[in-house]
Amino acid sequence: MLEWPSSVEVAPSILSADFGRMREQVGEVLDAGARVIHIDVMDGHFVPVITFGPKMVADITETIHDRGGFADVHLMIEQPERHLDQFAAAGADSITVHVETCPHLHRTLHAIHDLGCRAGVTLNPATPVAALEEAARYADVLLCMSVNPGFGGQAFIPATLDRLPLMRELAEGRAEPVQVEVDGGVGPTTIADVHRAGANVLVAGSAVFSTPVPGDAYRELVSLAAGHSRV
Repeated sequence: MLEWPSSVEVAPSILSADFGRMREQVGEVLDAGARVIHIDVMDGHFVPVITFGPKMVADITETIHDRGGFADVHLMIEQPERHLDQFAAAGADSITVHVETCPHLHRTLHAIHDLGCRAGVTLNPATPVAALEEAARYADVLLCMSVNPGFGGQAFIPATLDRLPLMRELAEGRAEPVQVEVDGGVGPTTIADVHRAGANVLVAGSAVFSTPVPGDAYRELVSLAAGHSRV
């Protein structure tokens, strides 16, 4: 298992990539310096859209791992515990699940660990951060959704900046390092703010892959994040 980064990382999300050029574009951002690639798996039930299955994830993680990268799989699906082994076998280095879909969250997070992956937990924008309080004891990653899950290209929800410090507080209450991740609407005008608010893994989709040169867009976001210290 790769070592999860503890510094500030911009994590390109392939949800916004050109699916016909997926390997090429993922390779481009990895060559530009990206280490974490975010993979949104959607089932058409928990969220309206259907995206990737384990086969697609396996094909992409091969490219990610060949370049020394890290596959960050976000399961926006119902009953994720039924599919953990498939995504772990497909090459996931980290698997994140939603509190809204996991009635036995303690068991699910431990199952992810047993598969050799980092265990992440996230929640929808209207779910109170307090819902993570117990789960934070068992998670390696706390992910804050800054849009409603299901579609790329949505506008950033400003209340995220009030939620991230609460999640950072939960993360810093652990003896082992816990990363705080943010996903949705992260781009040139928001990346510094989410970093300052407490996130250190910054997922960016449209801001990277909806540009003419994704590698250049990635480098710009890294520069913007690096230029602002977290308070």
